Amino acid sequence: MAKHSNETKATERSTKEKDQLINRLKRIEGQVRGIQNMIENDRYCVDILVQVSAINAALKKVSLNLLERHTHHCVTDAIKNGDGDEAIQELMEVFERFSKS
Repeated sequence: MAKHSNETKATERSTKEKDQLINRLKRIEGQVRGIQNMIENDRYCVDILVQVSAINAALKKVSLNLLERHTHHCVTDAIKNGDGDEAIQELMEVFERFSKS
């Protein structure tokens, strides 16, 4: 975890990690455009809903990847630096938001 208080937090990622996340998000973006085309072409509702479900699953996978990395790096580093309580509280808030989706 980079900075605290009202400052913007940042997480450094390797080029490989960034590329993997960006590629996944670009695939999801393509799927969204595909759904737009399906709607424009009056495709069957169930076919569209199947694609929406696939997008939700793909986004959840991205979220879990980010959550895992956050836990292994940002939270672990915060605990080592004596900021564990704040990091754990933030993580619990993320879990709460995550469970609502």
